[in-house]
Amino acid sequence: MTADPSTAGRVFEVTQIGTVSWERTEVVDDDWDSVVSTITLVGPYQEASLAGLDAFSHLDVLYLFDRVNPLSVHTGARRPRGNPAWPEVGIFAQRARDRPNRIGLCTCALVGVDGMHITVRGLDALDGTPVLDIKPVMTEFGPRGEVRQPPWSHELMARYF
Repeated sequence: MTADPSTAGRVFEVTQIGTVSWERTEVVDDDWDSVVSTITLVGPYQEASLAGLDAFSHLDVLYLFDRVNPLSVHTGARRPRGNPAWPEVGIFAQRARDRPNRIGLCTCALVGVDGMHITVRGLDALDGTPVLDIKPVMTEFGPRGEVRQPPWSHELMARYF
């Protein structure tokens, strides 16, 4: 399968559906598991958009790393967190925030839904972060088969959640 050159470099519209609220406003690389935050939907979305969401235990939240300067985005290879003990790997082999399109993805626990507000635990996003999409976690969408990852990634994630 080859890439369609007619779509190369095209800009696609993505709009904010909500905003993250909680007290962390500075980037911190670890200790996200105890974080309880709220996602508040913005118009045109309404409470009906969240109907049935409370039946799920976890959510995938896609959001924008809006505080990353687009000029500091990495497109090549580097050492994760600048750690000289870890190998140089391409930006698509890591989950860094200064990536092309600056899109973050986090699976977090759903604590509750109240009107236009979704309370979650373990969302690694700062106060004021724009939310782009929310999807319920379904086991059928999870990995099929064994998950493989290099040792350095386990070290990086040891204190993240």
